[in-house]
Order: sequence, then structure tokens, then C-alpha cells
Amino acid sequence: MAKLKIGGAWAGVVEAVDLDAWTLAALRDHVAAQSDTPSHSINLICAGRILKDDAVPPRTLSQLGIRNNAKILATRAASPQQGHSLLAQEERANRLARIRAAATAMADRHADGALPVEDFNIEVEDQSGQKVRLGSETDQRAVMMGLMLHAKGKRLIRQRNYKDALEVLTMGEEAFSLCDPKVIELIDNVPILQIDMVWCYFMIRDIRWLSDAGKRLEMARAGIERAHGKDSLRLRLLQGGRYPELALHLRLELLEGVVAYHTGQLEKSRKALGFARAKFLQLQVPDEALSLVMSMGFFERDAKRALRMNNQDVGSAIDFLVEEKAKKLQKKEEDIQRRNEIKEQKRYGMTPLKKAVDLERLKELVSIGFEKELAAEALRKNENDTQKALDDLTNPETNSALQANIESRKRKKQKQEKDSAIEEVVRMGFERSRVVTAFEAGGTIEQVLERLTAPETDPTSAAGNTHPKENSTAALHGGASSSAPLPDNVNSDILDMMNEAEDPSTYSESAERDVEMEDELSADIAKSDALADYDIEVNVEGEAISEYLALVESAGSGGKMVASQ
Repeated sequence: MAKLKIGGAWAGVVEAVDLDAWTLAALRDHVAAQSDTPSHSINLICAGRILKDDAVPPRTLSQLGIRNNAKILATRAASPQQGHSLLAQEERANRLARIRAAATAMADRHADGALPVEDFNIEVEDQSGQKVRLGSETDQRAVMMGLMLHAKGKRLIRQRNYKDALEVLTMGEEAFSLCDPKVIELIDNVPILQIDMVWCYFMIRDIRWLSDAGKRLEMARAGIERAHGKDSLRLRLLQGGRYPELALHLRLELLEGVVAYHTGQLEKSRKALGFARAKFLQLQVPDEALSLVMSMGFFERDAKRALRMNNQDVGSAIDFLVEEKAKKLQKKEEDIQRRNEIKEQKRYGMTPLKKAVDLERLKELVSIGFEKELAAEALRKNENDTQKALDDLTNPETNSALQANIESRKRKKQKQEKDSAIEEVVRMGFERSRVVTAFEAGGTIEQVLERLTAPETDPTSAAGNTHPKENSTAALHGGASSSAPLPDNVNSDILDMMNEAEDPSTYSESAERDVEMEDELSADIAKSDALADYDIEVNVEGEAISEYLALVESAGSGGKMVASQ
């Protein structure tokens, strides 16, 4: 018997599952019953793919590749009564599966120190911007995946797509759960994710999630206290006396008040909502203070953020904005430097274990007099072991072998670049034999294109020219001249393509990447900063506080409580 961990529309564990007897329909029926949802409206996703089974007779879960302790995401498909087509339901489920698969792939590539396919690295930083490594490689991978999915979920929240946000945040929660609990206790990302999930519950206004919301808020409060210290003293020390967490605590207390109201705990609700209201008033930015900060040349949104996080103190807010601007400039410079380093590492190739050449160790070898490219090859061959690299560099026989390897790789890359360029030109409509001949004649890419587009020469008027050349462009276009001008961007496209050509055997996994989704995830990360989780506009929260305080007072004065949604 096996057990399956379910998340999403219903979160729980299905015990005593006979993988050789249960079918996908049986599992879907079980999840549907637990989530009070029609079975046909449940989609099940495992390992980044939507589970389907149209076979007759139906296959068992084991035959579908489901194993013991498998993690399965259950999503609710929109019903026909809601006006959504089955195609739209499937597209939504596919998109969620793509998000999960892309986050998994990126975390796998960036957590183990391997040479990235992209021109950037994903690294975990603390609130001061320092690079940190949390626990083992497995922990680091899980944290990266959790952070990417959390960032994507927050973007969906900003877009008011709360249902999809909830599904993505559930994936993020699952990723964080793969970490060592001691590692998770050191950071506040998981408690904040819990608050974001309950915020989605609140904005969807589905009272069925009430019990789950209460549990999540309890975990969030405990987690924040562990990470920030009692009364946020540790966070206050780290932030130099600033108050970045006020908006987050306001949202937490509002949600606690809402849950307490709906469970009949009026006094607890009144108390929590009162704390939330006090923080809401504290976060209101005075017009005079905002005007003063903006007069220093800062944008309104940045000025409001700075004032909220600095308890409305104008001087502290300006200092904060200056510091943040300096950090952004420094980060931009570091990103440019890192991109250049990655490009350099790609030139040297990967080690036998698919790692990048260690540039710090390379600097050490260069500093004692070894030629850079040769030293890089020695480190690459020896898995970045400096001593073994030194042994190879100082041994005439192995040194010669290293040089031969470098020359061989250069020739191979040049051939690949040339072949790629030939294919690109052939796709423009030129005959392959003419393109090959033009490239073999040598010269720059511009000269190659000039040969191919030059007017055809009369063979009787040119000495030594005994074989007339076929005008492939004329043949293709019914006699049109081959000297017709090409698009302006042809030269630059070819040059870019040649400069960026990579060894396909080295980076073959890039062909299977979901580049579009990975770009979305990386963009979400790039736009965030260390304080993004605390940067909350509290207008909606303010309206909700007033609404629920009125409901509490009404329920208290009326002598009874009326459930509302």
C-alpha cells in the first residue's frame, strides 16, 4: 500500500492506496469527494504533467507512473455553468503545469553550481543583499523553486487572478516543504506565503476554506516571530530601526479578525481588527511629508513606500531611498559582471561533472604566470582541482595535451558556427552549393553575402570562367534579379547568430526548455527586491477593516451572529 500527498483544491494525504488496483478515475473521485467538487471538474497534475487516461481498460496508477509518496496537485476546472469551455479549462491546467515544470527545471540548473544555459544565475540573497547558501544542495534547490513560485504567485495576486495565484502558491508551499525544517525556520518567506494564500481565500470569498485559513494564520504568526524575533526586535536590528513589516502585520491581523468573526469569536475578532486599524492609520502617508520627499526628485510610489517603512519620518525616508538607489546601482553592476563571467565560462566549456570553470581558481593560476585559456582547460579537465591542474600545467606532456584540446575545441566551434551560418543563408533562398562555395572563399560575412547577391557575370566575357553559375534566386522568383537588395537586418542577424553559436552537444538540454515560461519566472524574480514582500498597498485592507468592524459591532449589539460570505 502506498500514500499520496495531495495539494491544491484539497490538501491532505490519501492513505492505503493500492497503486496496482486504483485507477486515475478512482483517485479523482476520492479527491472530488474530499473537496466537495464534481469529479469531472478535478484535474490532477503530477511531475509537471496533467494526468490523463483514455485507455480501455483503464490503466492503474502504477502503470501511469505514480509511485509511493508522489506529490499531486489537484486543480478545480471551471464548470460549464460558469461559461468556460473545456478548452479554456485545459489551457489553464496546462499553464499551471508549465509554471511548475519551468520552476523545477530552473531550480535544478541553478542550485548545483552547474554552468547555466542562460546568461544569468539565480542565487539566494538575504535582506542585506548578501549571497547565502541554505543547507544542502537539495535545500538550496527547494528554496529556489519555492521563491520562484512565490514570486509568480504574488504577480498573479497583483493581477487579481486569485484562483491561479492560489494554485501557484500551493506549488511553492510544496517546494518549501522539501527543505530541512531547520533551514526554513531561518527565513520568513514561508510564513509570508501562508499569509498570501489566506489573502487569496479572502479575495475569492469562499467560506469553505475557513478552517484551513485559521491553521495557516497560526503557522504564519509563529513563523514570523521565529524569523523576526519577539516584537520584531531582530528585524528592527537588521533594518536599522525601520518598520518594513507593518503592512504585513496589518494584513495578518485583518485576516485573523475575519476568521475569528466567521467562527463566532467576536471579542477576538474585535481585538485583531482593532490592532489592524491602528497599523492602517500609522501607514497613512501625510501629504506634506509626501510632498517633501517627492521634492527631492523621487517618484510618488517610491516616496510612499519609504515613508511607510520609516514611520513617516521624512529624513529617514530620504536616507532609505538614497541607500536603495545605491544598492540597485551596485546590483546592476554585479549583474553585468556576472553575465560577462558566465559568457567567459561558456567559452571554456564544462567539467566532466557538468560544472563551470571556477573563475577564482583561474585567477590564482593566472596570477602565478600561466596563460589564461590554458589554465582554464586544466581546471576544466580536473574538475576545478587546483593542485591537479598545476600538475598538468607543469608537466610538458600533459601541457601539450591541454593545448591540443583547446585547438580541437576551437576548430569544432568554428565548424559549427560556419555550418550554422550556411544553414541561415540557405534558408534565405540561396542554393546550398553556392552558399558553401561563397563561404569557402573566405572573408567576412558581408563579403560572403556580396558574392551571393552580385549580378551574374557573362561567362564569355570573363577569362577563365568556363562554368556559368546558376542564379537560384532568379529561379525561385521567375527570373527576378538576384541582386535585389536584402533586408537591412540580414547582416546583423547573421553576425549575431555566429557570435552566439554554442556547442549543441554541450548545451543540448536547452532545446527542451520552456523558454517563454522560464523568462516569465526570471522576470518576476528580477523585478523583486529584499523588501518586496513587505511592500503592500493597504487600501483594500482598510476597506475590509471598516467592513468587518461594522459586522462585529452589529453582531454584538444584535445578540446573535449571522454567517456571511
